[in-house]
Amino acid sequence: MTFAVIKTGGKQYKVSANDTIRIEKLDDKAGKKFEFKEVLLTTDNTTTEIGSPMIDGAYVEAELLKQARNDKVIIFKKRRRQNSRRKRGHRQHVSIVKILKIYGKSGKLLAEAKNTNTETKTLEKKVENKTTAKK
Repeated sequence: MTFAVIKTGGKQYKVSANDTIRIEKLDDKAGKKFEFKEVLLTTDNTTTEIGSPMIDGAYVEAELLKQARNDKVIIFKKRRRQNSRRKRGHRQHVSIVKILKIYGKSGKLLAEAKNTNTETKTLEKKVENKTTAKK
């Protein structure tokens, strides 16, 4: 199984080709393709490359599917015997990204997503249905 570990938004993600992940919000429009240059580890069935801290020349190509928001997180503060309560909610902005290609050291192609538009459309519909159902 071919995968890579990338760093974005202060977090690390284990990604494979054709994965759909939710990451910290990116300032781009939906449908735009971009690259994650901060790759910490790549592996395929035979070799594993570990960076120190990053792998030179390795990158992951991705497409921004949609800008969305996470589920609501409730923040409840109570001070006992004081009749003091505060309840607040927060929804974090996220970007939904599809991983298209994984490139190893010196730009060698390790994995590529299947190039079917029907899969992308069904994934987008699932994401839309999930977000509209929660409203």
